[in-house]
Amino acid sequence: MPAKKKRIPVPSPRIVHPNAAGIDVGSEAHVVAVPADRDAEPVRTFAVFTADLRTLADWLKRCGVTSVVLESTGIYWMSLCDFLEGQGFEVLVIDPRAW
Repeated sequence: MPAKKKRIPVPSPRIVHPNAAGIDVGSEAHVVAVPADRDAEPVRTFAVFTADLRTLADWLKRCGVTSVVLESTGIYWMSLCDFLEGQGFEVLVIDPRAW
């Protein structure tokens, strides 16, 4: 019988930005996730028009979000980034192809 592999415990990741949200940026909609304890519906989808972005930002503020990570492979993050920074959020942009 082969020897059993010993399981090595993996430490939990350290939370660096506890008040962060993640946004999957799209051309027609943005999917936004906040920490699960902040809202009964912690993942929502918003359209990309200015009125929708205002609603998105208002919801993030109500959820206590202060920083946002945008995941985008295209150019659609630019206007969203500018808008959210104008609303006072710290914004980080990542390209998942880089990982």
